[in-house]
Amino acid sequence: MDKKIESPIFDETQPHQIYAPSFKGTNIRMQPPFINKYGVVIGDSKYNSPHSPLNEWSDETDPSMMAGDEWVHPTNDIGWNTPENRALLEEKRSGQAPFTHPDKDVGYGAD
Repeated sequence: MDKKIESPIFDETQPHQIYAPSFKGTNIRMQPPFINKYGVVIGDSKYNSPHSPLNEWSDETDPSMMAGDEWVHPTNDIGWNTPENRALLEEKRSGQAPFTHPDKDVGYGAD
């Protein structure tokens, strides 16, 4: 069954998340949400699939069942909000050279 999943992506950004980074200009394409092998939607920012272990949690639920790549979205993940990953995205921005001036050394004394 192919189910249409609403995507939170707009112009390589996720405007509904205030601190979500922009992938625009990084040559990294944001990936759409997907349904993992357990029938849980990953990456839609709603975190509320009917088959999610979070909705059926009990004392018998083994938390390790929620480990692995099928539970992590490649571009809609909280890990992109870390300073290290934000710096990675900034390094990948294309065509954005540091500010320069044609006849002034704007970096003079900065080193």
